[in-house]
Amino acid sequence: MSHMLIDYYKAIEDSSVKMLRAAQQEDWDEVVRHEGACAVLIEQLRHQAQTEQLTAEQRKEKARIMQRILRNDAEIRCLTEPWLTQFEYMLESRPQLLH
Repeated sequence: MSHMLIDYYKAIEDSSVKMLRAAQQEDWDEVVRHEGACAVLIEQLRHQAQTEQLTAEQRKEKARIMQRILRNDAEIRCLTEPWLTQFEYMLESRPQLLH
């Protein structure tokens, strides 16, 4: 199945929405799974971008998609920060082992 370049941006946005939903439910395994899917899609996009260019209209659509992805990413970061802070605190409170 052949994908157009813009389809990769749409698929990355879809994965970012799924990551956000998983983060809202504190399903961190699912967040990581969708993050991996995004990484694969980004690599495929990079490969496809070597042979295909976006039209002017597609570039406008790409900009809108990228803004939504960035908003999703910001929300995900806000949701994960308390978890990361708690994780860091747990690591810092453990006694240090000297070898």
